[in-house]
Amino acid sequence: MRNFRDRSSDRFEHFGRAIARFPNESRKGGAAMNIGLVTRRQKRIISVFLYAFALMWLFPFYTAIRNSLKVNGIRNYVDLFTSDLNGISLLGTFRNSTLIAIGSTIILLAVGSLAAFAFSKLRFFAKETLYVSVLLCLAVPGVVIMIPFYYILKNLDLYNTLWSVIFSEAVLTLPFAVLMLRNYYDNLPPELMESASIDGASKLQMFNRIYLPLSTPALINLGVLSVMWSFQDFLLPLMFLTDKSVLTATVAVNTLKGLFGFSPADLGKFNAALVVLGMPAVVIFLFARKYITNGITSGAVKE
Repeated sequence: MRNFRDRSSDRFEHFGRAIARFPNESRKGGAAMNIGLVTRRQKRIISVFLYAFALMWLFPFYTAIRNSLKVNGIRNYVDLFTSDLNGISLLGTFRNSTLIAIGSTIILLAVGSLAAFAFSKLRFFAKETLYVSVLLCLAVPGVVIMIPFYYILKNLDLYNTLWSVIFSEAVLTLPFAVLMLRNYYDNLPPELMESASIDGASKLQMFNRIYLPLSTPALINLGVLSVMWSFQDFLLPLMFLTDKSVLTATVAVNTLKGLFGFSPADLGKFNAALVVLGMPAVVIFLFARKYITNGITSGAVKE
């Protein structure tokens, strides 16, 4: 009987200890649950802001597509490329914009990669001073140097040619390219140059055979951004191109704005022109977004 009482008291004591621990465990579990709820709530808030931001950017594009199809439907897009638009060939303007984007990007990648390699891996007099001077060009608004550019292009007989915009686009984007590519080259291990120099490679051979292939993600990222910026630029073509044969797509669409009236049919054609103008950048981004992401994240971690 006594043993039974002892066992019963032990059971009650154990049960009492379990009851005493229960509030603490429940509080801990409640705290963990609250932390999880806060995290999920924060994710929902961030998602709402991101969706709202995306809708804010997509709404004008959606409005332009809807208005372009209200009257005459797809015919508005066909007329842009087949009808006479006051002597302006929209297909020709897209060709000019493409040539400018490709030409300026090739020059930018060639000069920018060499300059970034020199600032990163070579030693020469006043290197950091020159590098800071290049970076200071990023703070200069492009509008400020339009007049000097105009006189330089006039003296070189490049005004009113596609080369005027090609060189201008490359020069204005060059400081950003040097900044981006130098940071990438700085993160590459210095042992690469040491082993190449032991093998007797020159600096140019090191660049061509080692650093240029390794910097492919950054070059693709920079090339995609340069093509998008150059294709959609409006100020430089407006300043340096006047003949209808060399107009770019952005300037041509702005010129067509004066040809169309305010009737629903004319507004449909103008909105169709806006949609056509914005489609190349959308297509380029959709196909190259993987390279853009890789180019931004590559070289971010110091080896």
